[in-house]
Amino acid sequence: METLPIYGGVLKRVLSGIQPSGDLHLGNYFGMMSRMITYQEKHDLFCFIVNYHALTTVKDKELLEKNTIQAAIDFFALGLNPEKSTFWIQSDVPQVCESTWLLSNVTNVGMLERATSYKDKLSKGISANVGLYSYPILMASDILLFGGEMVPVGKDQKQHIEMTRDIAEKFNQQYGDVFVIPDSDIDKRSHLIPGIDGQKMSKSYNNTIPIFGDEKKIRKRFMSIVTDSADIDEPKDINTPIFELYSLFINENEQKELKNRFLQPGLRYGDLKNEFFECFWEFFRPYRDKRDYLMNHKDYVFSSLEQGAKKASVVANDFLFKAKSAMGLIYRD
Repeated sequence: METLPIYGGVLKRVLSGIQPSGDLHLGNYFGMMSRMITYQEKHDLFCFIVNYHALTTVKDKELLEKNTIQAAIDFFALGLNPEKSTFWIQSDVPQVCESTWLLSNVTNVGMLERATSYKDKLSKGISANVGLYSYPILMASDILLFGGEMVPVGKDQKQHIEMTRDIAEKFNQQYGDVFVIPDSDIDKRSHLIPGIDGQKMSKSYNNTIPIFGDEKKIRKRFMSIVTDSADIDEPKDINTPIFELYSLFINENEQKELKNRFLQPGLRYGDLKNEFFECFWEFFRPYRDKRDYLMNHKDYVFSSLEQGAKKASVVANDFLFKAKSAMGLIYRD
């Protein structure tokens, strides 16, 4: 893909996807979604809902349908602009499945067996199947079929990008320069968003703070954020989830002020949690309003997704044709 000068740098194709796994939480927003919305202003953003990937764990038809469209609505509500980006549902561009088969023929089995995410899922009791095992190949296809140059991921996904690079390099070595070799983009400031218990925020840990939902229920989650046991007249520990989470919503000077409040006696955690909740609630107010509008105007959502799939298909078809030609699968002039 040709790169163009912009702001003294280059315009890059940024690519990322998000699982339709239910209610979005702060980890989703600060770990991935807010970054995508920023990238659409300065780069060529390709972003999609990975419902093929979700099949490895979600077996309920109605749930997957509901979560898929809900994820799309939430993304639009949070600021993704279909006029400034290419945004689609993964299964609306099925070329990715054909590409996955092509790439599987240059993928080393040993590499798949070393995938930490595969081992982690098995350790959590998820039954092994070919979809789960070959997950990294589908992810590689997601990236390579659309010419992804920069892939924003959390630290726990870095291995998948390394595997994608390995697959692309092997393909190019064997068949010629077809695929772009992508780079990972790990934001050190936000790759580990703590949950209310201090672990990484994740639905599997039941420690999330939803972005959208019932006000009373969300406030209850805030009041459950783990703190230290310091007395009111003692300094408080800044290495706690409430300090780290609150810091995501305030600027650098405000973070310094918050730190000083923690280090001085007199801070009441109950008061701080209520203050933090009000900050959170006001921050997402315009997004809640837009989400309510989109829930009542789904025709706009479906139309935008359809256009996004068409735009993505043009790119996918180009890379797929080049790959098939290089492998000897195009035998007509």
